[in-house]
Amino acid sequence: MAFHGSPVRVLVIPGLRGSGPAHWQSWLQGHFRRAVRVEQDDWDSADLEAWATRIGETLAAEPAGPWVAVAHSFGCLALAQHVLSTCGRTAHGVRGALLVAPADPGRFALDDLPLRQRLRVPATLLASDTDPWMSAPRAESFAQAWGSGFVNLGDAGHINADAGFGPLPAAKKLTEFLIHRVEQSRRPERADLHEFSFAV
Repeated sequence: MAFHGSPVRVLVIPGLRGSGPAHWQSWLQGHFRRAVRVEQDDWDSADLEAWATRIGETLAAEPAGPWVAVAHSFGCLALAQHVLSTCGRTAHGVRGALLVAPADPGRFALDDLPLRQRLRVPATLLASDTDPWMSAPRAESFAQAWGSGFVNLGDAGHINADAGFGPLPAAKKLTEFLIHRVEQSRRPERADLHEFSFAV
């Protein structure tokens, strides 16, 4: 079957203070050609609207096409805010999401109710039993609200460089799985018209 259109790309969305060279997000970004990182104006200010807006601006600055977003900590909340405000408007943009160690909105005096809506894109949430930013049961409740899969890594802290996660093979495998799911969903929109002649 012949396909056309842009390949699925990876969008990296760090949390507070960004993700340095020792962070697994930097390791992951190096594994995907043409991956793009969202850069915030102020990595120390947890401004949900500004961070979600920057995600949209980053995507708008790139060629149109589908993306799998890989977010960490507060970046997960910003991604959810972005997806919930744009989902269904276009075939381009975020079509899948890996949400790793999301931060609890309550830690930032945010109302979590607006964020607890179904994302309507394939998603997986990666959590930890020992994450100081969100308990595993609460993370699982967010996964259920978002309609995402849920994976608990056990004693993994905040799943960041401080917790010993430079390489994170599980994140790479889940990202590849999400890319595959998005590609499968695009088969009808990318196939040559003559390939549907059997239906005539």
